[in-house]
Amino acid sequence: MKLEVLTKNDNRTVQNEIISKIRELINYKNLEPGDKLPSERMLSDKFEVSRSNVREAIQKLEFYGLLNSIPQSGTFVANIGVIAMNGMIEDILRLEKQDFKSLVETRILLELKTAGLAATRRTEKDLEEIKDALDAYNEKALKGEDALQEDLLFHLAIAKASHNSTINTFMLIITPEIIINIEKHHVCADGLAFNGIEEHTAIYEAIKIQDPTLAKEKMKIHFKTLYQYIYNTEH
Repeated sequence: MKLEVLTKNDNRTVQNEIISKIRELINYKNLEPGDKLPSERMLSDKFEVSRSNVREAIQKLEFYGLLNSIPQSGTFVANIGVIAMNGMIEDILRLEKQDFKSLVETRILLELKTAGLAATRRTEKDLEEIKDALDAYNEKALKGEDALQEDLLFHLAIAKASHNSTINTFMLIITPEIIINIEKHHVCADGLAFNGIEEHTAIYEAIKIQDPTLAKEKMKIHFKTLYQYIYNTEH
């Protein structure tokens, strides 16, 4: 039966099934560290899923250090023993869906770090991308429209400007779950989007003048409401 992505939960199920099949493939073919996996297209045909589903599963395994993707060359088994790999994949498949509080705590810790790193490491191109995201957010917020997507794009632009690929990847992984939960719990009350204009601008200005301490301080202020929400609300 062909697997299809219908919802976020379905996507998680599909991703786990693909990860299980990749493990079976590695074991069946006795692939060793450094051996190459079939292409995304071949895996897509073999597992009867979309290439994007295969790509997401590979990216997850790469994030945990089990696969290595090399541009123009392909995807290879990482330098880890078969027993250890099977054990780690079992752990990955057993990971429970993170609760909203845990996601927000993790995000705040990451955001404070990325703000400081972005202020230190940002390039002029990074600054332009952060400003573009800020302008897109402001445009919607001033009209009273839902600016949640633009808000998260602003924060992802800052994460990118940190030039830490691991932090950036982790932000990309937890962001979709945060969007779902923020909408589910109606965290963004009326007025908060408008307040975000001033807070985002302060963060941007701190990054612009390359002051890491000020950038972290302004980011902390920005998350004050969300921080209070997760500790004053039962989920």
